[in-house]
Amino acid sequence: MVLLRSLIFYLGLVIATILMLPISILMLPFTLAKRFSVISRWSVFVLWWLKLTCNLEHEVEGSENIPDGAGIIICKHQSAWETLTLQLVFPAQIWIVKRELLWIPIYGWALATMQPIAINRAPATKALRQIVSEGCKRLEQGLWLVIFPEGTRVAPGEREEYQPGGGIIAQKSAYPVVPVAHNAGYFWPRNSISKWPGKIKMVIGPVIDTKNKKAAEITREAEDWIESTVDSLPKPNNVSDTCRDAGDST
Repeated sequence: MVLLRSLIFYLGLVIATILMLPISILMLPFTLAKRFSVISRWSVFVLWWLKLTCNLEHEVEGSENIPDGAGIIICKHQSAWETLTLQLVFPAQIWIVKRELLWIPIYGWALATMQPIAINRAPATKALRQIVSEGCKRLEQGLWLVIFPEGTRVAPGEREEYQPGGGIIAQKSAYPVVPVAHNAGYFWPRNSISKWPGKIKMVIGPVIDTKNKKAAEITREAEDWIESTVDSLPKPNNVSDTCRDAGDST
């Protein structure tokens, strides 16, 4: 039943995406904030459809910690779920994506309308310089910047080294950092089609003041808060982590 419900969810996801792609392109003449407000309705639908088909809902704690003005979101990355939910919780935001995604007909064009920071991951040093340079410019434009410091989706209970990009941008720009933790990986696993019923919890942490702090200090402070908070979040016990992290990549 879980698999069947998940397949129905994906059917709706595909249809909604196909319908949204031309709308995204038609929104190009408008400001990025306006484009974001319209295109993020896709995420609203997907999360509603997820609840309807898979009985998977969510709650967000700590929204009062979101400051006025732009900032840097440093978020735990366990699944695709948080990429949807961040669009509902925070104002207009910029993402870091692989440059190759912009080359995909229609989809890539729609993605380009959101002004992502498109990087070539091969030369790591060059990519980092680009992220820092363009990230600071986006912040000055009043846009939020989303950073997944581990660089890839990480299964619940596992950790990867936090990369320095977010901390470096914060040090150079002096914009605040908002850490975000959640337990989505238990319900929307990184390598499974199945979406398990329950309630995902996202916690938005206190603002990290970045003024007069080194990049390493900022990164460590964000990491300590995120990882300790993730460890404290509910862990479902009806399905094992091993089963949830098996299957086709999503």
